[in-house]
Amino acid sequence: MQTETVSIEETREEIRGLIDSRDWLAVRRVLAELPVPEVADLLLSVEMPERLLVFRLLPRDLSEEVFSYLDGPDQDTILGGLTDRETRLLLAAMAPDDRTELFEELPGEITQKLLNLLDVEDLAEARRFLGYPEESVGRLATTDYVAIRPTWTVAHALQHVRERGRDSETIDILYVTDRNWRLEAYCELRRLILAEPEQLVSDIMEPVHATASAFEDQEEAVREMQRHDTAVLPVVDSAGVLIGIVTADDVFDVLEEEVTEDIHRTASVAPLRQSYRHLNVFDLYRKRIGWLAILLLVNLLSSGIIAAYEEMLAQVISLAFFIPLLIATGGNTGSQSAMLMVRALVTDDVTLGQWGSTFLKELGIGALLGLTLAAGSFFLGLFRAGPDPTIGFIVALSMATIVIVSNLIGMSLPFLFTKYGRDPAVASSPLITSIADAAGLLIYFFYASRLLGLT
Repeated sequence: MQTETVSIEETREEIRGLIDSRDWLAVRRVLAELPVPEVADLLLSVEMPERLLVFRLLPRDLSEEVFSYLDGPDQDTILGGLTDRETRLLLAAMAPDDRTELFEELPGEITQKLLNLLDVEDLAEARRFLGYPEESVGRLATTDYVAIRPTWTVAHALQHVRERGRDSETIDILYVTDRNWRLEAYCELRRLILAEPEQLVSDIMEPVHATASAFEDQEEAVREMQRHDTAVLPVVDSAGVLIGIVTADDVFDVLEEEVTEDIHRTASVAPLRQSYRHLNVFDLYRKRIGWLAILLLVNLLSSGIIAAYEEMLAQVISLAFFIPLLIATGGNTGSQSAMLMVRALVTDDVTLGQWGSTFLKELGIGALLGLTLAAGSFFLGLFRAGPDPTIGFIVALSMATIVIVSNLIGMSLPFLFTKYGRDPAVASSPLITSIADAAGLLIYFFYASRLLGLT
């Protein structure tokens, strides 16, 4: 692995030297032998205008792959330096799903300009895919697939694969459609090759068990592919017409986007639609300030509760020693529960209809956790507050109750957000912690006032 890393770095240094010496033919020769990710990384390491020169040196097939690999802002930079003819050739060479993704990320006026550069067939295809809802399966699909007819012979079907399969995203799976392009079945290429040439496709085709509607959320395609353990998923419209396919590489991109969004939301940050390095300070500020302001208001509740029990704290100062311990444990417990529930809901491991059974399970878990932590808290109370066991009992009882309540809060909020059509990841750790803090203080001061006879 170390030898490979050194070799790649040496190649990069060689190319940089060739660029500095303006030996463009040598640059083209070396780049053509590198993997697409390495070419893309190298391209981004070169400043403009040399970056544009290097991109123009790439063979046409390689330039399309490298361009599709880049992030939206980097693609925009490249497009800004190309002529209309170069842009037209680049867009025509792109896969339909990659082209749709590019149009989604660009400003409307730039997208319209690029659409005007497409030929009639590509323009109609692009507009059709852009007509589907954002983040839908329809926008994720590609038309680069091979379809065959059930009435064809195996020999006819294989000849069709030879003619049309070169530009297809995959030919491992062939889809069988009628004359109106309604999906009827599928046939594995291996089975087609092993069949007798005179056999009909209808004799060897198999029923389709997994499809995705073009109007469904793209996460549904991910779930279907995981459930049926398939690398390709056909996409149909409301009439059952095959409009495209979704492949494993598309799913990987969706998974990365969805996981990244969930990570951002669980940290109480609005999802970043671009990579971090492309966002400026003000963009990142806007993504973070909203939730921080909301959490500030929520935390005012905690400070108000402490202020309401100011006299009690003045009379028994030792009560203040345990506030950080109790509210921190409650926040941590709620965050644990929320993270487990968010993941379970996102992966369909748990559904909305299972709220009751999940509530009872988490109630039991919270009770076990609370009793365990309460035992340690009791002895800590004795150690910090002196020989009088009352403070120890207050801390232990508060700890047990806070852990149970916080656990149920963390478990319930993701269900609540899901029920009202929101991403369960909105039930972020900071939000859970802030709510658990306020609940924990109320519980703690309630027990203290009762057991100490204070108001």
